[in-house]
Amino acid sequence: MPFVIEKTVEIAAPADVVWEVITDIARYPEWNPFQVQMQTSFKPGDAIDMQVKLMAKPQAQREWVTEFIPGKRFAYQMKAVPLNTLSSRRSHDVEAIGPGRTRYHSYFHLKGWLHPVVVGLLGSKLQAGFAGMTAALQKRAEDLARQRKAA
Repeated sequence: MPFVIEKTVEIAAPADVVWEVITDIARYPEWNPFQVQMQTSFKPGDAIDMQVKLMAKPQAQREWVTEFIPGKRFAYQMKAVPLNTLSSRRSHDVEAIGPGRTRYHSYFHLKGWLHPVVVGLLGSKLQAGFAGMTAALQKRAEDLARQRKAA
């Protein structure tokens, strides 16, 4: 059974603003407490190079884009380790639910026979990291929407 971290939040911002925050990776250091840096082309099959803050010092992580549907979904995964040792999948889903309102769904799973060890060592840090990123994404999108409405 995989280790799953899943969170859905309603954001008081239009879907295009939420999507902009997710895909404006150059600005991640300004607002994202978990993935403090990211570089990718967003093209399925291409690499994503990230700096992920699980400990005091961010750690390099390379994953691979599996899906990119503009305005809707961005998904990626780690390269599978042989013999089903460890694998992960991460996705961001964006859905407009009304004028100026968006449903954001964050999903992560970790599986493989080694995943209980990783969860034992890092599970609480992963939970906190994904929760922090979701909350920060919500705040960033809502702040941008307010600023644009006031302008």
